[in-house]
Amino acid sequence: MTKRMRFLKILCILSVVPGIYASTASADERYRPVQNERVLGECGECHMAFQPQMLPKRSWERLMGGLGDHFGEDASIDPKTQKKIHEFLTANAADSSWFGGRFMRGLDSNSAPLRITETPHWIREHNEEVPESAWNRPNVSSKANCPACHRRAHLGDYDDD
Repeated sequence: MTKRMRFLKILCILSVVPGIYASTASADERYRPVQNERVLGECGECHMAFQPQMLPKRSWERLMGGLGDHFGEDASIDPKTQKKIHEFLTANAADSSWFGGRFMRGLDSNSAPLRITETPHWIREHNEEVPESAWNRPNVSSKANCPACHRRAHLGDYDDD
């Protein structure tokens, strides 16, 4: 490869890097949308199908292992479906790749929160910006009702609306 070709190659790479950085920086609170039909069908029947990147594997394991008492409800499903959903959630959990990061920050290595609202990241984001009275509004009613404030939550977009 000639010096000129190497120079052009480096120039091309350098022109792409700022664009990649800008697109990830502007998408600060975005996650891959859930497209798994089983998760959408089973979990989404009662509440929004939360993006698995919001909890570590150990949390999803606890949740999927306790469906008989899922926050006071019996959410039991057939073992085959449960296994498939478990596989999806743990394969895409916050600690499943180097990129998962945000929801793992500040989380003790032995901690397995059952609620996304119990993670240090969620608490930091909401305690600074949301007044306590907001949780009592009729259209909100629960800290787990993300779509009440984040209209595109089902798409994985939690940027401030």
